[in-house]
Amino acid sequence: PSMETTEEETQVYKWQLRFKTRSQSMSAQRPDSLSLAVAKPDLWTSSGDGEVKLRMGESGFASEPPLTVDQMFKTAVERFGSYTALGWKEGEQTKTINYQEYYQACRTAAKSFLKLGLERYHGVGILGFNSAEWFISDIAAILAGGFAVGIYTTNSPDACQYVAENCKANIIVVENHKQLQKILQVQDKLPHLKAIIQYKDALKEKRPNLYTWTEFMELGRDEPDTKLDDIITIQKPNQCCTLIYTSGTTGQPKGVMLSHDNLTWTAFAVGRYVRLAEATKSQEIVVSYLPLSHIAAQMVDIWVTMKVGGATYFAQPDALKGSLVNTMREVRPTAFMGVPRVWEKMQEKMKSVGAKSSTVRRKVAVWAKGVGLQTNLSKMNQNGAMARTPMNYRLAKKLVFKKVRKALGLDRCTKCYTGAAPITKDTLEFFLSLDIPVYELYGMSESTGPHTISLPDAFRLTSVGKLIPGCETKINNPDEEGNGEICFWGRHVFMGYLNQADKTEDALDTEGWLHSGDLGKQDDNGFLFITGRIKELIITAGGENIPPVPIEDAVKEAVPLVSNAMLIGDKRKFLAMLLTIKCQVNGDTGAPEDELMPEAVELCRKLGSNAMRVSEIAGGRDPVIHAAIQEGINRVNEKATSNAQRIQKWTILNQDFSIPGGELGPTMKLKRPVVMKMYKEQVENFYKEVVTPSTPDNSMPPK
Repeated sequence: PSMETTEEETQVYKWQLRFKTRSQSMSAQRPDSLSLAVAKPDLWTSSGDGEVKLRMGESGFASEPPLTVDQMFKTAVERFGSYTALGWKEGEQTKTINYQEYYQACRTAAKSFLKLGLERYHGVGILGFNSAEWFISDIAAILAGGFAVGIYTTNSPDACQYVAENCKANIIVVENHKQLQKILQVQDKLPHLKAIIQYKDALKEKRPNLYTWTEFMELGRDEPDTKLDDIITIQKPNQCCTLIYTSGTTGQPKGVMLSHDNLTWTAFAVGRYVRLAEATKSQEIVVSYLPLSHIAAQMVDIWVTMKVGGATYFAQPDALKGSLVNTMREVRPTAFMGVPRVWEKMQEKMKSVGAKSSTVRRKVAVWAKGVGLQTNLSKMNQNGAMARTPMNYRLAKKLVFKKVRKALGLDRCTKCYTGAAPITKDTLEFFLSLDIPVYELYGMSESTGPHTISLPDAFRLTSVGKLIPGCETKINNPDEEGNGEICFWGRHVFMGYLNQADKTEDALDTEGWLHSGDLGKQDDNGFLFITGRIKELIITAGGENIPPVPIEDAVKEAVPLVSNAMLIGDKRKFLAMLLTIKCQVNGDTGAPEDELMPEAVELCRKLGSNAMRVSEIAGGRDPVIHAAIQEGINRVNEKATSNAQRIQKWTILNQDFSIPGGELGPTMKLKRPVVMKMYKEQVENFYKEVVTPSTPDNSMPPK
C-alpha cells in the first residue's frame, strides 16, 4: 500500500512539473488531449509487464488495502494453518491437505518452475480437470512471477497452441496422456516452451523435458528460498498475475489480464458481501467441478474460499456426466455454484424420478411444491424477513424439502448460486418450489467474475441481483424503458487485453468504464435485470461462449448450396442451425422465389439429385441433398474448437432470407431476433425432448 501512494505521488509530481513547464512557456494553447492522458497513471495497460492505477475508494469496501496473492495466502496460513484446504478422492479414500501444507506445496512448485526456466511475465498453461495440482500450479505460477493461464480441456490442439503462444508459455501442465497429445502435436510451434508436466497417470513414454508431478515437485524441493523470495518481494498488487482467455465475437480469444488486486480484492468483497463464515467460526465447504479456465470457477473455488479459510473438494472428471451428485452427497457443501445447465440437469432428473413414483407421493410432492413456491415468493417480496413461517410450510419441509435436499447433497447448503449464462424462470421457480432458492449473479471475465449478486434478503426472480459494494453500474444511453448498455466500474475491472490495445480501448471507455455488451436496466430498488445482448455471442446453457459468425461462415463454405445460415443455441443445451438454399430472386421486389439458382441446380446434379426448387429440398425432402449437407456439417464439426461448438441439429427453411422478408437489414445484416421470432416453431422442434425412460449421457454434447 505504501508503494502505491509513492507511485501516485510521483505521477502527481510529474504532472505538476509538466504543468509548470507548460505555463512557463507562456503558450496560451489548450493542452491537447494526449498530454493530459499521459499525465494520469493509466487505468489500463495491454502489456504483460504493465502496471495500472488501482481504482481505490475513500471508504468502505473500495478502500480496503491492496494485497498481492502471496500476502493474501500468507494471511490465510497464519489464520487457518491447520484447517483443511483441499480434499480429493484416491480410489475410495479421501485425502486432504491443510493451509500450511497447501502454501508449502505452492512454494515448492514455484521453485520447480523457476528451475525449469519460467521467466517473469511468461505463462504457465494448465490443461486438465480440476485437482489439487491444478490449484498448486496456478498459484505457484503467480508466486514465481509468471502468469497462471487455464486452457479449456475441450480445446483443439490449434486452440491450445494459440493460447500457449499468446502468453509466451514457458511451461505447460497437463492432466493426462490425452491432453499431452494436444501439446505434443503443436510443440514445434511453441518456441517459448521449455517443459511439460503431466499430473495424473504414469507417463506412456519418456521424453526430454517431460516430467511426472512427483519428478516436478522434487526439482524445487531442496532449492534455496532466496530466489523465490526475491521475486515475491518485488510483486505489486497492480501487476498482472492471471490470464483468462475469453472468446471474442470474431476471431481468436483475448487474454484478459487480471492483477493481484483484481483477484484479492474481489475475493474479499464477495466473501464479505455474501457473508461467508470464516473457518475459525464455521468452515465453508465447496465442490470444485466447473472449468477452471473460466473466471467463475477460479474465483469461487480458489480465491474466495482461500480468503475465508474454506475447504475445496474436487469432483470426479465425469462430474457433468452424472457423478457430481455422488460427490455432493459425500461432501455436503455449504455453498454451491452451478451454471444453468447443471440446475436444468438436476431438474430433468428429478422430474423423471417423480414421474415414476406412486400416485400418493406425487400428490404430496405437488402440494408441497405449491406451498414452497408461495412461501418463498412472499419471503422474497418481504426481503427475506417473514414474521413466522406458515404451518403447512413446516410440514412440507419435513415431508418433502428436507429429503430432496439430502438426495441432492444440498442439506447443508445455504448458498446456491447460478451464473455464467442466463437461466430460465422455469428452472428458478422449480427449485424455489422445493425450498431451494437459486441466487443469480452476473459479471464477466473482464470484471474478475461477479459484478452483481443476489442475496437471501435481496433477491428477485429473474434479476441478477445487486451491486457488490465498492463497485458501480452505469446504464449507458438508456431508452424510454431504461434499457441501455450495462457498464461497470470498480477494483474488479480488468487491466486490459494482453497485447491488444485496440480491443482494450473498445472495452474500456476514456473514463475507464467497462462496457459489457449486455443490455439491461435497474429497478428502483437497485436490482439489475439483463434484457439482451448487444454482441451476438451465443452463451449456451453450459456457459460456453460461442461466436456464431465463424461457424456460420464455415458451413456456407463447406456446403456451397447454402445461402444463409443462422446458428442457434443461446441458453440452449446444444447448437442447432437454420439453413436456406440459394434460389432465384424477384428482380422487382427482391423477394426470394422457389426456383433454385442455376449454380444450385448444377450442384444438385453433381450430387445426383434432380431438384429444381427449394420446396423439393426443404425440410429434408431430398435424401441425397440431406446427406450431402450433413456431410458438410460433419466436416465443420471436425474443426470445432470444442464439443460445445459442434452443430447437433439443422433444418432447411422453405425460403431464403431477404430484406423484404424482414430477416435481413438494409445492409444485408442478419436480424437474429427477427429470425428467431419468425421461425420459432422450427427452433423449438430442435429442442423438443424425445422422452425415453432414461436419456443416455452421450445424447448430450459434453460441456
